Amino acid sequence: MTGAIHVIDDVSAPALGDIRCAGPGDLIYIRPAAISRKDFPKYWEAAGIALTRGALVHVVNRKENP
Repeated sequence: MTGAIHVIDDVSAPALGDIRCAGPGDLIYIRPAAISRKDFPKYWEAAGIALTRGALVHVVNRKENP
């Protein structure tokens, strides 16, 4: 089963509901620039929910480029 790939950065992000509903097989990338979003705390919380549902959440450091 192939899951969805979600990328959160400063200029684009999927719907919060898509992040909250992510689960096994889904991958969420949070890029460093995402912290400049006004709604970043909501995305951070949604990523935590996705993590507990079984999604993989990867916080990208500045040296990585997914």
